[in-house]
Amino acid sequence: MRVQDKVVIITGAANGIGAATARIFAREGAKIVAADINRQDGERLVQELREGGAEAIFVEVNVAEEASAQRLMERTLEAFGRIDVLINNAGIHRDGWLVKMSEEAWDLVIDVNLKGVFNCGKHAAKVMMDQGRGVIINTTSVVGLYGNMGQSNYAASKFGVIGLTKTWAKELAPRGIRVNAVAPGYTMTAMMDTVPEKILSAIKEKTPLKRLGEPEDVAYAYLYLASDEASYVNGAVLSVDGGFVIG
Repeated sequence: MRVQDKVVIITGAANGIGAATARIFAREGAKIVAADINRQDGERLVQELREGGAEAIFVEVNVAEEASAQRLMERTLEAFGRIDVLINNAGIHRDGWLVKMSEEAWDLVIDVNLKGVFNCGKHAAKVMMDQGRGVIINTTSVVGLYGNMGQSNYAASKFGVIGLTKTWAKELAPRGIRVNAVAPGYTMTAMMDTVPEKILSAIKEKTPLKRLGEPEDVAYAYLYLASDEASYVNGAVLSVDGGFVIG
């Protein structure tokens, strides 16, 4: 199995891409730390994983708070003794046109999507540096590559994640730590529930594969980057978008 016995932290694990990732990594032999602010769904996921034979724990975390991110790493060490992989998957959106976007909407998205990646990456990296190895996978977006109308805050956060990824890849590689990012396209998660069907149809039409992504599509990209098969991949941004950016 591709991540046998590796200790994997997944933020935003309670639902969507994070939950799909936890299930796939568990099937591939990983020990799962499901981290989320949503305790009810997170604990339900962990129970499911345990019933399937996986070692898994839930840790409630607010990635936007550094102390909470630090506790996540400490709790992981208490349970499993090391951190092999961190997947910074947690993210939110609060869309709005530039001239109508509130300061609160801006701050909230930046705090979770960008500061949250910084907080978790910082404290996981400390552990990985002591170990002499580790993998950090950050989640950006096609919006972080090309921008999108009505998403100034989201785009800024996801462009920022790419900057963090490339900087950390340079800083941490000499200590045995690989850092990469995945840029999902439009994927069928709760974030898409409010998108009108007319717009979803237009996105499908623009996508060369003529469909929207599924959470598992992104999870398998995480799996590749976490595995030893990607041992020479560092500082990359892997687009998982059905070809949307070239459509």
